[in-house]
Amino acid sequence: MHFGDWMILLLLGGVCLAVIVLTGVMRKHALRRNLIDFPNERSSHMVPTPTGGGMAVVLSTVVGLVLLWAWEGLPVSAMIGLLGGGLLIAGIGYLDDRREIPAGRRLLVHFLAAALLVACVGPLPPLPFFGMELSLGLVASVLAVPVVVWGLNLYNFMDGIDGIAGIEGVTVYGCAALLLLIDGQPVWAGVTALFAAATLGFIPWNWPPARIFMGDGGSGFLGFSFGALMLVTFVEAGFPVWTWLILLGVFIVDATVTLLHRMLRGEQWYRAHRHHAYQHASRELGSHLPVTLATAAINLLWLFPLAWAAVWQPHWGPGLLLIAWLPLFLLALRFRAGFP
Repeated sequence: MHFGDWMILLLLGGVCLAVIVLTGVMRKHALRRNLIDFPNERSSHMVPTPTGGGMAVVLSTVVGLVLLWAWEGLPVSAMIGLLGGGLLIAGIGYLDDRREIPAGRRLLVHFLAAALLVACVGPLPPLPFFGMELSLGLVASVLAVPVVVWGLNLYNFMDGIDGIAGIEGVTVYGCAALLLLIDGQPVWAGVTALFAAATLGFIPWNWPPARIFMGDGGSGFLGFSFGALMLVTFVEAGFPVWTWLILLGVFIVDATVTLLHRMLRGEQWYRAHRHHAYQHASRELGSHLPVTLATAAINLLWLFPLAWAAVWQPHWGPGLLLIAWLPLFLLALRFRAGFP
């Protein structure tokens, strides 16, 4: 049995509305339990703000995914990897929001979640590469684990100014869902659109000036889900990984350049800071809003057309990826990513 188009739209609307309502509930809970993010020398905000609102995104998305799983007959193993791994990440992130968990323990859970995902997804198919097919076999699966771990952490690192994580989620998930639909994969387009709808419901609460932050639970869950959907849609639908990497360019390039610069400078790269390009840009412009809006514009006007081209010509994906990322790399240098 399959959802009709109107049922999919109803589910997406319901998930979005549920996040709006639940985020309000989470905000009251955070205020009662004093789950407040206070400004410090590593913060980009000036006002004490409740945190942990991203759990509304997690809960609503999980319920929506279970419904789609039941109705659409989605692959059991892939959904176990997506849901099981995502809940592990959300759980450790939420605990870290309440009381700080040692970095080593968090990282161990991250690797366990990524390993569960990769094991459930199964062998990765050959990768289209400039007219060739790169078949790495077991090596590809092994490499996929740290890639997923880096992806979920960089999303958390980039959730540092009002609205940016929500905008990134809505535009990237939304664009990917549209491209999956164009590529003839309506079921996976619906799954991906579910994440876009959930993230959209969080934006009104997190729009500058934010009334609640997503927290590590929500941002980690979304970051993990990007990597999970990239692998699942590649294995189950043949959807190019290049397309996901292009769409995620803003976050990947900024976070990676920042990390490399901090490591080269001999800094403790794993400690919280405010040296990302987007944080420098928000201070230079005097507001979070222009940077958040610029992120949306780059995703929709620059990265989306190139991602579409990667769906159309997957073998040229690596070249399109370089074209997409080059100006983002220059922007990261312009705004001194990784430097105080």
